[in-house]
Amino acid sequence: MGALTSRASHPSRPGRPSRPSRPTPVGPKQDRSRATRRALLEAAVACLAEHGWAGSTVAVVAERAGVSRGAAQHHFPTREDLFTAAVEHVAEERSAALRGLLSATRPVVTGPDVGPARTYVVVEGIVGLCTGPLFRAALQLWVAAANEEPLRARVVDLETRMGREVHRMAVELLGADESLPGVRETVQGFLDMARGLGLANLLTDDSARRERVVAHWAALLDDVLGPRGHEHEHGHEHGSG
Repeated sequence: MGALTSRASHPSRPGRPSRPSRPTPVGPKQDRSRATRRALLEAAVACLAEHGWAGSTVAVVAERAGVSRGAAQHHFPTREDLFTAAVEHVAEERSAALRGLLSATRPVVTGPDVGPARTYVVVEGIVGLCTGPLFRAALQLWVAAANEEPLRARVVDLETRMGREVHRMAVELLGADESLPGVRETVQGFLDMARGLGLANLLTDDSARRERVVAHWAALLDDVLGPRGHEHEHGHEHGSG
């Protein structure tokens, strides 16, 4: 009765109870906030890839994201805040792309021809990631970080972590045994080469030569890595029989 009397004494307020109704509008508002933040981060990454650091102002990013500059500054008060968050976003997206590559490669990994077929698919996939828009945006972040102190420490830290993750994922995808002489160095050399192709792709479409390089590195890795997985098991079985 007390609650009813309290509501009745305030005719301007809605007649339905206030407490149970509070969580209902909060969810959609939080969803909209997350969607706006993600749109800004994706726009920041796209602007970096297309326009570089100099052309990627908060106003340009906000326009691309379809939000007002005020809304952008509500989420990211400064340009450095925006692009520092974009660094994190690019790292997360690149990690997701790597995990997607792992999932896509599994049918080949578990198939009967786990040697050359797996190696080629993995090399092609990693090179594809290093020549795609996410890596292009990462390169722009590197350039920006070289000249912008607020970004440098964050970019260096994230790229160190990303480098370890890419190497670990490449080893898993390739089924490489890094205890064998030369395997670790060859895998790292391949990753350095893939990044180099990504850098070259900034200036020209190098896709024709890239196909030949992919085939060459797949064959080179296959020679160094030797029998793996089912191949190794079958070879051991035949040898012991």
